[in-house]
Amino acid sequence: MIKKYIKNQLIKDGKRIEKFTSRNEILGLIKKLYPKKFHGNLIRLGGVEDGGYLVPDDFFGIEACFSPGVDKISEFELDCYKRGMKLFLADKSVEKPNLEIPESEYDFIKKFISCYDNDEYITMDTWINSKDLEKKSDLILQMDIEGSEYHSLINISTRLLNRFRIIVIELHFLDRLWEPAFFNAFETVINKLTHNHSVVHAHPNNCCGVYNFMNIPIPRIMEFTFLRNDRGLLDDYEKQFPNTLDRDCTENESIHLPQIWYSPDCK
Repeated sequence: MIKKYIKNQLIKDGKRIEKFTSRNEILGLIKKLYPKKFHGNLIRLGGVEDGGYLVPDDFFGIEACFSPGVDKISEFELDCYKRGMKLFLADKSVEKPNLEIPESEYDFIKKFISCYDNDEYITMDTWINSKDLEKKSDLILQMDIEGSEYHSLINISTRLLNRFRIIVIELHFLDRLWEPAFFNAFETVINKLTHNHSVVHAHPNNCCGVYNFMNIPIPRIMEFTFLRNDRGLLDDYEKQFPNTLDRDCTENESIHLPQIWYSPDCK
């Protein structure tokens, strides 16, 4: 009876999906993304709207910020620069970043980040390994590349991923988690990210609403901040959402992080 109900209800783009991810699989994946408490404070880097993110106040020793997906806003990168980090940016869709600092103060390549290298695309490993950096220094990653994050992160080497002390990433198409093919790809990325990192903050982008199915509200786009596990994470989960520093990304109706995304007591 339940299976028949789901088949009748789960419709995407006008087409009924006959196969779907189970509710338990979705809940198990969400549990991997419960934000943990950090022993210090979260602060906001970047603008008051889109382009601003909450990150742990743990920057000492981070050599550089890598930021694929520049678009028109570079306030996050500017805040990293003010903290003494080198800046490396990549985006094929713009001529240059919107940074009010001399071009000699940052490194920009006009390419998209992807899982292979050619004249238009470059992998994270090729990009970062080509730069003059200390071999074992920590880095910070801020990634907003409109859905290309999945094949880019699946392709990244574990050694490079572990150099990122802090990872800030916007994850797209989350309403498609009910589609098994997308769920499997998404789960692979999350398993890779959470092998040596943990979520310390999550925030729905209010641009695109919430997809609610089987009593699981899923914001279509969400921002996640990951911290490497050796940086003083606590065993407890964070239960206060939204954070007082959270801001809406657009002028659309506000979206608060649904309780099922951070509370073990919510099923």
